[in-house]
Amino acid sequence: MNTQRSDDPAQNPLELSVVMPCLNEADTLETCLRKARSVMTENGIAGEIIVADNGSTDESIRIAADCGARVVNVVEKGYGNALMGGIDAAAGRYVIMGDADDSYDFLEIPKFVEKLREGYDLVQGCRLPSGGGRVLQGAMPFLHRWWGNPMFSFLARRWFKAPIHDIYCGMRGFTKAHYSRLEQQCTGMEFATEMIIKSSLYADRDSFRIAEVPITLHPDGRKSHKPHLKTFRDGWRTMRFFLMYSPRWLFLLPGGLLLLLGVIGYGMALPAVTAFGVTFDAHTLLFASMFIMCGYQAILFAILTKTFAISEKLMPEDVRLTRFFQLVDLERTLLISAIAFIIGIGLLIASIIQWSNADFGPLDYAETMRLVIPGSTLVALSFQTVFSGFFISVLGMKRK
Repeated sequence: MNTQRSDDPAQNPLELSVVMPCLNEADTLETCLRKARSVMTENGIAGEIIVADNGSTDESIRIAADCGARVVNVVEKGYGNALMGGIDAAAGRYVIMGDADDSYDFLEIPKFVEKLREGYDLVQGCRLPSGGGRVLQGAMPFLHRWWGNPMFSFLARRWFKAPIHDIYCGMRGFTKAHYSRLEQQCTGMEFATEMIIKSSLYADRDSFRIAEVPITLHPDGRKSHKPHLKTFRDGWRTMRFFLMYSPRWLFLLPGGLLLLLGVIGYGMALPAVTAFGVTFDAHTLLFASMFIMCGYQAILFAILTKTFAISEKLMPEDVRLTRFFQLVDLERTLLISAIAFIIGIGLLIASIIQWSNADFGPLDYAETMRLVIPGSTLVALSFQTVFSGFFISVLGMKRK
């Protein structure tokens, strides 16, 4: 990751670029543009305004041009694509992004610029009272205000150590150099969440500084169409994105718990332990094998997900994962799998011999299953390990 900074005033005299993603925002665009222009003039901020148009069919492009904004036409659809196009075209050392629906007051731009001048890499707006912000009557749907936003913001603080209270706030500022180092990948509404999570994950390694400033959220000023945000669809997309960035919570911890339950089950079922009048026998062994296989698969998914996220530059390198691969490389994995496979096949052969000794007639299943179930489990786990080992190696290959 490139760590060279490009926000030196001597190298770039234009201080600020205000980027507004736009898709049919004719109702409110002019108001937003005039606010942004006037506040920069009044505060002596050398800047520009960029409207990243994502295929508007109304008067948005004409309005932007009439107000002196630079229009960047972004063909690829999506909130993230629009912002990427606008930010890539930005010439300022600092970038402030905000929606063009007049819900964000661009007269609050100086708050962000002040923090950026102090040396912060990312300055996140906060509309919620928990971070000092304010939500005006009718500005935010009930579920967003009292459940969705606080919950996801809490998870961001808990899972990713993000020092923010309003992860969904679309008004934020950052240095152009910081944005370049993040190498953002998401082209949809996850773009804004990716920025927060990545900045937080990279903070310790690259000394990123994140600040939060309180702002006021106003009611959406658009009349011609409804907001683009869909409560349940976008809420699920956010949760899915969070889980992808935290395979520990989605896969590793549940998988470890299942694996532990399976091992305990084996420890009680193989010797047919009786406790509190209950005998744990062959059926317990079968349940235990199910727990082990499901748990092991979940742990493999955790490793696969983390490897993929790092290889696609969605997450930073993880020292623990690197050490794990140094200890458990493909060759060792194949050797361990071969040993497990041989033991499993040996147990299955022993069960067949046991059946042969009974002239292939009825068996004592409680005894036979003590060979068949562990044998089948070891064979299945060995196959899972081999295929997953090769797949992880493919995901971890260095490429441009």
